[in-house]
Amino acid sequence: MSARRARLYDLLALLVMALVVGLDQWTKALVVSYLSPPDSGRMVPLLGDYLSLYYTRNSGAAFGLFANSVVLAGLIAVAVAVVITLYLRGLNSGPLSYKLVFGLIIGGAVGNLIDRVRHGGYVVDFILFRIPQIGFRFAVFNLADAAITVGVVLLLLLMVTGALPRTAGSDELATRQQRREHVSH
Repeated sequence: MSARRARLYDLLALLVMALVVGLDQWTKALVVSYLSPPDSGRMVPLLGDYLSLYYTRNSGAAFGLFANSVVLAGLIAVAVAVVITLYLRGLNSGPLSYKLVFGLIIGGAVGNLIDRVRHGGYVVDFILFRIPQIGFRFAVFNLADAAITVGVVLLLLLMVTGALPRTAGSDELATRQQRREHVSH
């Protein structure tokens, strides 16, 4: 892959990140403006009883996990470090799919980080999915959470299918292994 194409892919990843952050912050601002106060019970149905807008504050991680927990800070730090390390390993190289997936994940993380800084530790959540016939109610979430989740699922699919790029070290290791096999035959 040419360096020019790789830089273009990195630019597209940056665009995805910016779009995720922009849409996330815009939708959260609308929710705060029109559905305040939080947890007031005001719901805006989007798809019958299944999908609604409902403003709540989340001091935990994605989908309310580890609310008000000391463990949360450590988990977020580790997750961000892993994502940044993986992305930097493929900087100026790697396929477009890899770049776009990391654009989703990093954009979502930045969107929620902006909320935590702006609001003193919580994020604005507002998407409520439920299936009342069976008593199922999913945790209230936001667009940043959705971007992170979709990005992680796609990353896992890329890893399972072997579509992620190999690092220089793994290519060298594979070449040495092939030489050994060739010599032994």
